[in-house]
Amino acid sequence: MSQQDILLETGTNELEIIEFFVHEKTPDGPRTHYFGVNVAKVLEVVEAPEGLDGSEAASHPSFLGTIPLRDLILPVIDLSVWLSMVRDKSLNEPIIVTEFNAMITGFLVSGVTQIHRVNWKDVEPPSKYVASMDTNCITGTVQINERFVLMLDLERMLADLDSANQRQSGADAVYSEERYRALVADDSTSVRELLKRNFSEANFDVTVVGDGAEAWDRLLAVKARAEEEGSSPLDHLDVVVSDIEMPRMDGYTLTRRIKEDPVLRALPVALFSSLISKGVEHKGKAVKADLQVTKPEFHGLTRKVIDLIKGWKTGVGA
Repeated sequence: MSQQDILLETGTNELEIIEFFVHEKTPDGPRTHYFGVNVAKVLEVVEAPEGLDGSEAASHPSFLGTIPLRDLILPVIDLSVWLSMVRDKSLNEPIIVTEFNAMITGFLVSGVTQIHRVNWKDVEPPSKYVASMDTNCITGTVQINERFVLMLDLERMLADLDSANQRQSGADAVYSEERYRALVADDSTSVRELLKRNFSEANFDVTVVGDGAEAWDRLLAVKARAEEEGSSPLDHLDVVVSDIEMPRMDGYTLTRRIKEDPVLRALPVALFSSLISKGVEHKGKAVKADLQVTKPEFHGLTRKVIDLIKGWKTGVGA
């Protein structure tokens, strides 16, 4: 087992990011923009074949078509087009091959620099103004050496490109006869809004926050209130639902803190992330998460959370 696996399993709030860049054509000459994505989402980096270009018939201008990759047919997205840039093209450009949301996708960029280990507390969330924009695709910024690297919301990108998946997310709604209360933490504006809508429609009182640190502050307030009243946190909150990748404090660390707290451990915790797969479920189990659901199974999440709460209240999961 690698040191990275050990660090992530114990919830020490660390991650490794792969840094890459896009050369943009501007009236003042080429300009380089630096971005990052969690290494856990990256399978490999390959060289783009010659002649890879978009088509007017493509479902989205950023879709470059597919290329063979061993036993795969890999869809490739031009990251610069999706970011509304005109890329300054060069030879031997790389494709970052990713796997998340149960999909394997390639993203064409201008170049890749290196892998960096950082702490989530050093990843600053975007300003409230930027985060509130419908087109926001930045989940955070981190300073590496003397430059700022923008963390990209690749899930938002694929959701925008896959309108059929978005339509599916509104189907098969669920409803709870009993009113429940949920604290939901996710750094993606679009995901927060969708989760808030889904849980609200399922008869939940929903509080949404943008990262694990803000969720922890809310939980400390719940703990203080419970201790003051001599009650249980379950008298004020029924469940915590958290993403894994978030600025300042990730979902593993948040879960570990909850489960190590003598008061807050009474609360059930559900992790909801594109990173969750059979190969990494042991990380959520290591921090004692009570439920792990893979994005983008939004209504599946709602149903499973309701079942988790019911089981918790009857002592099955407590």
